[in-house]
Amino acid sequence: MSSSITFSLVFFLLSLNLTFSLPSKRNSYVQNACSVTRYQDLCVQTLRQFSSVAKNSPSKWARAGVSVAISDNKDVLRYLLKTRRSAFGKRDRVALSDCRELLQDSLDNLHKSLAVLRKLRASEFQQQMSDLGTWLSTALTDKDTCLDGFEKTSTKSSSTVRMVQDRVTTSLYLSSNSLALLNKLAADGS
Repeated sequence: MSSSITFSLVFFLLSLNLTFSLPSKRNSYVQNACSVTRYQDLCVQTLRQFSSVAKNSPSKWARAGVSVAISDNKDVLRYLLKTRRSAFGKRDRVALSDCRELLQDSLDNLHKSLAVLRKLRASEFQQQMSDLGTWLSTALTDKDTCLDGFEKTSTKSSSTVRMVQDRVTTSLYLSSNSLALLNKLAADGS
């Protein structure tokens, strides 16, 4: 075999190896970031798209986690606003109304958190981490309180109530993951 063909073949094989190793490297970034979360599979599933940008940066993973939580929170809130009140019993309607208010509060706290995460400063880092921890914990508590409201309603929950509970539960899990990613950032300090 001529040396140019051998070189071309070796170069081609090396480029295939690099192509195949990139996705696993990206997967290792998201796996590593999500290792601190309680809902790791959901974390990996929702944050995988940020791997090439966030890599090993705790602050970028924290921003990504909050961004995903905001997007999901908005989707759930839109769903609740579209949900027909006639699909609910009287107590469920009260719980739905409370849940809408709680999710709006949660969304406000998530937005405040993302704004601060975008402007982290070494001189204010500890105070920023404290504020962020409070806001993300409150967002999580709001969703938990929403779910509590539906537990106190009728025992024969409609499929619509169960759908609301499922969507809010997933949103709660995403907020929990974002808080865990924030805690990693606070511990790492970068």
